[in-house]
Amino acid sequence: MGFVSFKLILKDVKYLFNNDSTAPVEAGESYDVTIEDIAREGDGIARVSGFVVFVPNTTVGDEVTIKVTKVMRKFAFGEVA
Repeated sequence: MGFVSFKLILKDVKYLFNNDSTAPVEAGESYDVTIEDIAREGDGIARVSGFVVFVPNTTVGDEVTIKVTKVMRKFAFGEVA
C-alpha cells in the first residue's frame, strides 16, 4: 500500500462534510412529511431522512405534502404543496 498524505485525507474529509449534494432533498421536489416541532420564528420543522426542512404556516402534527423551495447545506425550506 502506498503513502497517502494527511493533507489529501483532510481534503477528502472536508469535501464529504461540505458537499451540498449530500442533502436528501432537492429543490422543486415534493415530499410527504409530518411537522414535528416549531422553530423560534414560527415555521414548522419537518425531517426527510433526518434532514431538517422549515415549512411556514404549519403546526405540530400536521401531515402535509411539501414542495422544497431552497436547499442549504444543513437544512432546507419548503411550502405546503
